Amino acid sequence: MQAQRIGNTEIRKFDEISRLPLEARWLFPSIDEAIVEANRDWLGPNLVEPGSTRLYMSFHSYVIRTRHHTILVDACNGNHKQRPSMPAWNDLNTPYLANLAAIGVEPEEIDIVLCTHLHADHVGWNTRLENGRWVPTFPNARYLMARVEFEYLFDQHRRHPETPVNRGSFEDSVLPIHEHGRADLVELDHVVERELGEGVWLSPACGHTPGHVFVNVGDHGRERAVFTGDVIHHPIQFADPSLTNLADFDAKQAHDTRLALMHRYADTDTLLLTGHFPSPTAGRIVSHGDRFRFAFDGK
Repeated sequence: MQAQRIGNTEIRKFDEISRLPLEARWLFPSIDEAIVEANRDWLGPNLVEPGSTRLYMSFHSYVIRTRHHTILVDACNGNHKQRPSMPAWNDLNTPYLANLAAIGVEPEEIDIVLCTHLHADHVGWNTRLENGRWVPTFPNARYLMARVEFEYLFDQHRRHPETPVNRGSFEDSVLPIHEHGRADLVELDHVVERELGEGVWLSPACGHTPGHVFVNVGDHGRERAVFTGDVIHHPIQFADPSLTNLADFDAKQAHDTRLALMHRYADTDTLLLTGHFPSPTAGRIVSHGDRFRFAFDGK
């Protein structure tokens, strides 16, 4: 993805895993794979594996640089995290921090970490392993988490401490941040910063999880860029917004949130910074008959 500028704010992306093929029926249990074939022409080989119906996804983070803050959005899977039920991201050892450095940012420069939600593949780099303990990866950052989501997960952890929450990511990537005193539990409409018509703020995007949020970057008083997290996982959902992900907490609410996103931003200049689309990742929604498509930036 090319670096993006929204007023005085710069947005850059860097990868943990640039492209991973996943079975369509694993991602979307209700999918008729004929829809993949019907949309293969516009999706292309960057999004659908040639010779199969497997769908490519990416795992990446964003850095927002404003006049006041350096903000990391979504922290991927992390290294050395034990996820035996998810082999594709179990016990990883990726050059994530080197990739961050390659865009000119060191961990100590991050002021704020924003997680659109608290699933394992969005919180993993919140922490790193040091002398057998999970410690904050970004030592100077405040970690902003939706209060409703943290409390929901903490209650599960408290009631069933013997059962890993969110595949163990709550225990190794969220709870240590809270225990180190680095977590700020915020409301779903929290304003991170706002000045002279520019700003960064959250807005509710619930369904995939109880406290999923959009991260919005604004200029001249309106959102110009929206970080969508897992409201939409793959561009195939523009062709069929009813496709729900296996991990959706509330499938109907997730569908309603996704469809509202499409209707709100279709045929506008609002840039979507997606959570799992392979590079070039960012783009805009365009109408296509009674459905939608995604126009990648720079194409």
